Amino acid sequence: METRVRTLGSLAAPSFSAHLDEVILQNGEAGKRIRIDHPEASAVVPILPNQGIVMVRQYRYALGMETLEIPAGKVDPGEDPEGCARRELLEETGFIAPRLDPLYTYAPAIGYSNERIHIFAAPEVKRQSDRTDEREIRSVDIVSLRDLLEEIQKGRILDGKTLIGLCMAGLLSPISP
Repeated sequence: METRVRTLGSLAAPSFSAHLDEVILQNGEAGKRIRIDHPEASAVVPILPNQGIVMVRQYRYALGMETLEIPAGKVDPGEDPEGCARRELLEETGFIAPRLDPLYTYAPAIGYSNERIHIFAAPEVKRQSDRTDEREIRSVDIVSLRDLLEEIQKGRILDGKTLIGLCMAGLLSPISP
């Protein structure tokens, strides 16, 4: 176990905070650790009756590129993960889910963040609106399983929650290089 001695510096942003801590390592030596306090998030694998997957294209500033992902977002204060998944699905894609099936909860950056992402499957989603969050989403794409596999094999889908969600939903088997 590591014990925090003191926080050397912090940065607060609207949705997370980052800290540089001085710690005592398990062997008794002094060390430093970065710790990011981040809210939980939810993601959803929206599956159409024809087995197409509803995905979003958005620009990811930190990567400097556009990505193809399943819809996701931060859980708001007082909101539960399932409610967040429903809200994000509608806001980002205009689709609704008659039901959500919990798939998996994982920690995407265990070395420095306490964030957890709850992933749900949404079988037989239906379009409710043509409105999407134009601040974040460039397009809503319906991707066939065949095209999805090709996008992954070509390295065009890099997002961990998307890959985990698709595998946990049984839509992908492990891919050999």
